[in-house]
Amino acid sequence: MAVKTITVTTKAYHTLKILKEPKESFSDVILRVAGKRSLLDFIGILSDESAEKMKKAIRESRKRHAEVHKKRMDAVIKAFKE
Repeated sequence: MAVKTITVTTKAYHTLKILKEPKESFSDVILRVAGKRSLLDFIGILSDESAEKMKKAIRESRKRHAEVHKKRMDAVIKAFKE
């Protein structure tokens, strides 16, 4: 495992130390804390127009996926019938 040395302020160090669990490394604390984001953090990030475009793209992608999945399942069923 590669290791990097970083510099943090005393306040940041003490904050990490408070968050650190007994058998946890500081790297573990940073990864645990940095990985947490609430969905509420994303409210308002997209315009209504962008949100609608994204919804449409997701619906189309799901539809294509369902069609591909159905074709694969039909092929599997056909292979078992032969």
